[in-house]
Amino acid sequence: MWTKNFTLYFGARTISLLGDAMMPVASALAIGKVHGIAGVGYVLALWTASAVLVMLFGGIVADRIGARRLMIGADAVRVVTQGAVAVAFLDGAPPYALLLVAASVSGMAAGMFEPGVNGMVPLVAGDPQRANATLKIAEAVTQLAGPALAGVLVVVAGPVVVYTVDAATFLVSGACLLLVRVAAPRTEPSDVLSDLRRGWREFKAMSWMWSVILVWVFWGVLVIGPSVPLSSQVIGADYGWVMAALGLGTVLGGLVAIRLRPGRPLAAGAVALSGYAAVPLTVALGLPLPLLMAGHLLGGCASAFWSVMWSTSVQTQVAPDVVNRVNAYQVAGSVAGMAVGQALAGPVATLVEPRVFMLGSALVTVGVVAALLSIRPVRRLGREPRVPGVLPIPVSAGSPT
Repeated sequence: MWTKNFTLYFGARTISLLGDAMMPVASALAIGKVHGIAGVGYVLALWTASAVLVMLFGGIVADRIGARRLMIGADAVRVVTQGAVAVAFLDGAPPYALLLVAASVSGMAAGMFEPGVNGMVPLVAGDPQRANATLKIAEAVTQLAGPALAGVLVVVAGPVVVYTVDAATFLVSGACLLLVRVAAPRTEPSDVLSDLRRGWREFKAMSWMWSVILVWVFWGVLVIGPSVPLSSQVIGADYGWVMAALGLGTVLGGLVAIRLRPGRPLAAGAVALSGYAAVPLTVALGLPLPLLMAGHLLGGCASAFWSVMWSTSVQTQVAPDVVNRVNAYQVAGSVAGMAVGQALAGPVATLVEPRVFMLGSALVTVGVVAALLSIRPVRRLGREPRVPGVLPIPVSAGSPT
């Protein structure tokens, strides 16, 4: 698996994910100190909404010019936006309008970047599940190191250093992607509307995919979206360490996903996802730090295993010539609810005690799992690739099947 292309792609994703993992904590502590919970929530919501708005077009462009080129351009834009925020913090309290503009532009760059992430994996690795699990472990390591690093840097060096490091990560990511060599896409001349319709037809034809996305809207609004603003308020100064435990759990979930290859990956992933209920539940109960970390460890493991099963299913069940467009539809749908949840975090905190809301999030998690398992196409989706040009996923000796 460790070819030159995959090694470079792995390096690009790892370094950029480290910067991304630092940002929620940096935003919660740095922006929250100046503009409060609502300020954090609106910045995160605008970033997410901007990403969703351009994501479909990002999928079209990625299918036309290649995901690699588009991802490099998106990295370049984010070097500028994060660098601008770092400079703005030199005065101590950057104008809120500047933070909103930077969040919007950075979100649009992320929206153009994201559709190619899934599409690149089959181009640089012959075993998608193993590659996805390895990338998930890298993401988990960054989630382990990033929040703790951000928390320390905000206290010791201030937000200027945190945002400067974030800008540097996108610079390194773009440089690594420049060195990746993959075949250019072969596309027939077409217009934007035709490309959008083709992607929508493919997306709509896969009932297992759009069914999951519908469920995921509720997950975004009621669980993931409000999580950072509300949890950071409840947990306080120990928030970085709790997020680090979540990252360690993601490492464990990725390691499990490397070895375990269930015959029905989405069903197995949905069962595993039930463990994520421990994350909001431990926050809601106001448990001591060790138990908070244990709950987040379990939640990280659960969400990582689901994530690998989902990414691998998308990559192996969608035709290669439309995978970026279809991926754009599914990513845009899955994060749309998150933007709403982030925007509602501030108002919710004034109406409902955050711990009460987090208890509701735990119950919603259980409901999401039940909904996923009640959908027959999700339960019955197998692991065998159903599209031409996608290699079957090998099962290593001794791995359970």
